[in-house]
Amino acid sequence: MIHADAISKFYGPFVAVQDISFQIPSGQVVAMLGPNGAGKSTLMKILTGYLAPSDGTAAIAGHDVQRDRLAASAHVGYLPENGPLYSDMTALELLRFFGEARGLLPGRLKDRIEAVAEQCSIRNILEKPVGKLSKGLRQRVGLSVALLHDPDVLIVDEPTAGLDPNQVRHFREQIADLRKTKTMLISTHMLSEVMAIADRVILINNGRMVFDGKPADLMTGGSPEETFYRWTRDGASQPDTRLRT
Repeated sequence: MIHADAISKFYGPFVAVQDISFQIPSGQVVAMLGPNGAGKSTLMKILTGYLAPSDGTAAIAGHDVQRDRLAASAHVGYLPENGPLYSDMTALELLRFFGEARGLLPGRLKDRIEAVAEQCSIRNILEKPVGKLSKGLRQRVGLSVALLHDPDVLIVDEPTAGLDPNQVRHFREQIADLRKTKTMLISTHMLSEVMAIADRVILINNGRMVFDGKPADLMTGGSPEETFYRWTRDGASQPDTRLRT
């Protein structure tokens, strides 16, 4: 469902992402782990077609995200870290706006709003302006927008950043429900999230992929925190092939 082939992104001499390749099959939940500035958000923007790679290709459900972007976007829901939630709109107005932008017909849009309002637990805030909502509730609204067209693939960037423990728990429950029908790629730098929700981990540091395997493999040679530090400390940019699967 998600295919990255030798993706690189350069800004002049600065290397944001370099030579990253992986495939994610249908139904898998993958955590993209890495420190701040590792290149996770850049890679997600490339995978969703918001940013063009300098080299390499990306595809969603078999559609090249650059050459066939509309077909690819029909299969993917994207929740960036700071999503475009217009503060003056109510949650309901926002959903209608994005639904119409995606070309959902009135009957279909009404049904999907009902579905995501229930799925994301936002039914009681639909008439409230987004700007008056807490960060946790805005995150739920953003997720409902990403799910509105019922995509096969969900890509989420730092979904629990700034949330309190109750809100983090609610998000984990949502992921447990969504994984029944969605393929998911979730960017995070929180090891607790990785161990709680992921089937697989892709670890990126300094724009390079240094690990691709199961969360349990992060325990090799110590705790996940020790492994994370070993691979992401200053200067650690080359893959450790002993732990790559």
